[in-house]
Amino acid sequence: MNAVRSQLLRFASWPSLSSTFGAIILFIFILGNTNQAFAQRKKGSSKVDIKNSDRIKGGQTATGEKFRRFIGNVILAQNTTTIYCDSAHLFDKTNIVEAFGKIRITEGDSVTVTGKSLIYEGDKRLAKLRGNVVFTKLATATLYTDFLDYDRTKNTAYYFNNGKLVDSTNVLTSNKGYYNVNSNLSSFKKLVVVTNPDYTMSADSLQYNSATKIIYFVTPTTVIDKDSATFVYDKGSYNTLQKKSDLQQGVGENEDYTISGKSYSLDDLNKIYRIRGDVVMTSKENSLIIYGQASDAYKLKNISKVYDRAYMAKITDEGDTLFMTADTLVSIDSEDATKKRILAYNNVRIFKNDLQGIADSVEYRVADSTIIFYKKPVLWTTENQLSADSISMLISNNTISKIFLNTNAFVISEDTILHDFNQIKGKKMIADFQDQKLHRVYVNGNAENIYFALDEKDNSMMGMNKIICSRILIRFKDGKVDTFSSYVKPEAQFIPPHELLDGDKRLRGFLWQIEKRPLKKDVIR
Repeated sequence: MNAVRSQLLRFASWPSLSSTFGAIILFIFILGNTNQAFAQRKKGSSKVDIKNSDRIKGGQTATGEKFRRFIGNVILAQNTTTIYCDSAHLFDKTNIVEAFGKIRITEGDSVTVTGKSLIYEGDKRLAKLRGNVVFTKLATATLYTDFLDYDRTKNTAYYFNNGKLVDSTNVLTSNKGYYNVNSNLSSFKKLVVVTNPDYTMSADSLQYNSATKIIYFVTPTTVIDKDSATFVYDKGSYNTLQKKSDLQQGVGENEDYTISGKSYSLDDLNKIYRIRGDVVMTSKENSLIIYGQASDAYKLKNISKVYDRAYMAKITDEGDTLFMTADTLVSIDSEDATKKRILAYNNVRIFKNDLQGIADSVEYRVADSTIIFYKKPVLWTTENQLSADSISMLISNNTISKIFLNTNAFVISEDTILHDFNQIKGKKMIADFQDQKLHRVYVNGNAENIYFALDEKDNSMMGMNKIICSRILIRFKDGKVDTFSSYVKPEAQFIPPHELLDGDKRLRGFLWQIEKRPLKKDVIR
């Protein structure tokens, strides 16, 4: 110290240095000593102080370490932390407290911790509580466990060997976890279970903010709602107050349906659910699967829609599948089976190995297994084209039973030998199917028929039959016209080949649309 003062006097005596500069150096020196003194006071302030005790005794461990023993209404303090207990051992040398009986720790006015026993390491500001530990943050959450370490430096409580966090909304249990007092964020690990009046969750790891009431999925999480529907999500978040979720890669299932997709945006309050990316919805009862890249469900209205490369597949009893695609597919659910519908809007195309078709829109009625095609649809079966203003298809035993052609019905059958067309026209038609093939066609009202007769020996054309009557019955064999019967004042005309004109070969309204006949790749997206 004397050497330093001599150096300062020599610097001050130099003519080139002002007395002010010397004073600055002296100030820096004094400041350094002041900081050192402050550091010493700060270090000293980490000591655990005794505030109250009914009795005080001295003690010594088996290894010779001395401690002070406090008995009755013990109160100890360190900064903002206060420890209450029935008795305590204070080791002054190590600054460690061992406390027993009715342990209570308060941290400011927001955190309270109780337990049966405590080891408090004052230098580390670490409290180790054991037995019936209850950690409470005011108006936020309460943590229950038998093993808790509370790190006051990090303001984090760690528990192990099972714990339970309870707040106004949820109960969360796990094998171990931690709770950050500052951020209110809890992390749970191993055998995590969340219970709530609306659902139960289970996962290997989970995070929860007890202030915002948001649950964060960090590992695959299983959610079972109050209706027993089960969902599994890879990751995401759920706001338990707003009942809104943003989740990724999920699969859901209940008694009637399964659903999967890449991302979910769920609003349980308004009952609006949105799924994006590789959406697959399956109706178990109806052997029906709907695919798409986007799905919106409005549960209060019992309406769900799938769009963006949407198509559906209905599996038949024969192992074949009826595919249908459209710009948008809509499912209408109801407790009344007669109101259940699946609707397809815009650019509808269907494909089955023995049936293809196009339409502007389609309606599938679940109760009677009827598919209705609207706005001049066209269907193809083997070599036959069926068209009308609207078409209804009856599904029986998961296969086509009947097709009803309503208004301006027209059936065209391609004769591959003659490269020409047999034709049936009328107000309405009913097409019966047998063994998945066209079996008979009934024509009711203004029936007209053009049929080319072939020589059985060489398949040469013998002529063309043209019939006009009220009703016609046409029988098919292997998908081709076999025989027909005409009813109510039929007008029949047979025209030999040499008398046939091009205008005679076509009924009015004839339109062969084979270029629009969809392939499987046109339907499955």
